[in-house]
Amino acid sequence: MKVLEHFTRAGGVLFRWRSYLPLLLLPLFVASLIGFRYPYDSHGFDLAWEIGCFVLAMAGLAVRMFTVGSAPRGTSGRNTRAQKAEVLNTTGPYSVVRHPLYVGNYLIALGLSFFSRTWFLPVIVSLATLVYYERIAAREEEFLEEKFGEEFRLWAARVPAVIPKFRHYLPPALPFSWGKALRREFYGLFAITAGFFVLDVMEDFWVTGGLHFDPLWTSVFILSAFFFAVMRTWKKRMAR
Repeated sequence: MKVLEHFTRAGGVLFRWRSYLPLLLLPLFVASLIGFRYPYDSHGFDLAWEIGCFVLAMAGLAVRMFTVGSAPRGTSGRNTRAQKAEVLNTTGPYSVVRHPLYVGNYLIALGLSFFSRTWFLPVIVSLATLVYYERIAAREEEFLEEKFGEEFRLWAARVPAVIPKFRHYLPPALPFSWGKALRREFYGLFAITAGFFVLDVMEDFWVTGGLHFDPLWTSVFILSAFFFAVMRTWKKRMAR
């Protein structure tokens, strides 16, 4: 079997499970916090670092929101059963990078991985992301080339796969839709805030020996949970 054929076949399998397979990294996140201590014995410094990590993760979410909020119908979806693309996206975020959703996912994962300040976790997350999304991207691009032919090849020759080239930026063909972006990405917002909340509780447990709920992360988590409940209810009613 050719290497590219292996990549695309593996990518087809990973595509269907791409929302769940990253959970395999959870044990590493837990292990990275064992024996944790505040840097310089300063909770304030620790909180500043955590906020920086959160900003990085939210930047990833912003990339995802911009991508789905400006994408035509029938593209950039959460579909898992099969590849789907009614048109080829070549404007907005797709004019600077071919896989903006995966770039956003990587920034989110990187923000979470920096939380414990261990050197090995960001490295492992980066390598796992490369192996994981490289195969999914290979399958997606095979599908797009089969469907759009020369149009895809010209776009792929101009736009890099994962490292943005901002000088090629073209405004989105469609106006940005906040409603569409929020409907699609409120799950991600809740997952990010829940992740930071849980990591902070685990971190403080190693320092204090007991459960401690930081006011900042507790407030962020509660607000996010409330927003999640509102959006989920609204989405169900809109689907009726």
